[in-house]
Amino acid sequence: MEETKFIELLFYLLPALITGLIAYYFFNLHTKNEAGRRRYLLHRENQRNSLPIRLQAYERMALFLERINPAKLLIRVNPTTADKETYEIQLISAIESEFDHNLAQQIYLSDECWNVIKASKNATIQLIRKAGMQAESADKLRELVLSDMLDKQPPSHAGLAYIKKEVGELW
Repeated sequence: MEETKFIELLFYLLPALITGLIAYYFFNLHTKNEAGRRRYLLHRENQRNSLPIRLQAYERMALFLERINPAKLLIRVNPTTADKETYEIQLISAIESEFDHNLAQQIYLSDECWNVIKASKNATIQLIRKAGMQAESADKLRELVLSDMLDKQPPSHAGLAYIKKEVGELW
């Protein structure tokens, strides 16, 4: 007799147990979906707030790359003496000063973009040093750098292209 009551009790509990498990499964699924939705909305809101700051950082670094373009740099930074070493130091100092002024922008740029910008800066400095080794005077240094730029793109061109690519991916 007790065995039948026990089996009968199991028959009553089985549907309640199945219903409870199904309810737990759907409640758990709903909770995960809500958490994912909240994370997505928070992420989207953060992106909306940080996008103008990131774009400003890209703009500043594009301006930096334009300013260290050798053709524009040589026009902006005139030699104070005919001494090539003094002029070379003056040009490199102008590049380093511009770079130091924009160091904080790396927070808003990708590591790859920042590395491309640093490589452009270093390549420009190398170009000036290379011309400095061949020049006899400051005017000759300017002439050598400008003639070198007639044949090829300035090093800052690669950095600008990379910035444009990354900004295009933001949209």
